[in-house]
Amino acid sequence: MVRNVKSRQIRTRGFAFGSNRVSIFTFILLLNCALLLVLVGCESQEMKAAEAERVRKLPAEARKANLQQSLESRFENPVAHFELAQLYHAEGLWSKAEYHYSIALSFDPANADAQVAMVKLFLDSGDTAKAKNYANTHVHDVSSSDIQSLRLAMAFEKQQLDEYALTCYQQALNLAPDSARINKQMAYYYLGKNDKDRAKEYLVRSFQLDPSQPEVAGELGRLGVEVKIPRKTDEKAEQPEEKKLKMVMRHGRVQFEPSDKN
Repeated sequence: MVRNVKSRQIRTRGFAFGSNRVSIFTFILLLNCALLLVLVGCESQEMKAAEAERVRKLPAEARKANLQQSLESRFENPVAHFELAQLYHAEGLWSKAEYHYSIALSFDPANADAQVAMVKLFLDSGDTAKAKNYANTHVHDVSSSDIQSLRLAMAFEKQQLDEYALTCYQQALNLAPDSARINKQMAYYYLGKNDKDRAKEYLVRSFQLDPSQPEVAGELGRLGVEVKIPRKTDEKAEQPEEKKLKMVMRHGRVQFEPSDKN
């Protein structure tokens, strides 16, 4: 004889995940564990950053020993190779510097700082032809990307290689003429050269494209250009309509006002 056995369902207070039920206590415990892991991760990142800063402040020989020890435990570390190459570069040990720059680039080929440091290395060692070849190759490699051109420009500027920096800035601007960021960086480049007229031109353009840039407004103010940053009253204020400004002259000062055109 076959009996129909009714399944007994135990009712518990809790949260259902799929076909299982988890008690409130277990849920809170799991949540606390997750939060703890997040906090530990943040603390770990802060500790790593603090340790990296401490190492950077060590004397050159101590830094080299520390970096070499890091590479023994993990050779495929592009940051350690790059920093070690910089130390050898500063000491004029060209072959060792080139070796570690090359290894850094093999693990991180898009590292603009390492690419430009290699160019600077060849210049410092007297191999101008090789430096020119490397620089032109890197500039050409990023010729289709405004972001990568901008990164390379900033790396060249950092190494005071102005000819290549300006070439890359112009290349980035040609690719994205309506980029507020690129116009701003171009302005900062000219400010660094004390060319205030050209800096003002690019700052004005950057602010027209994106008026919500207090740092650009501040630079314009120091150059004698009065600007007003639009208030964000709602989400619509962040739409492109906010950026349609016109430049007018009032009382001998340049000002930006909302355009009447939609």
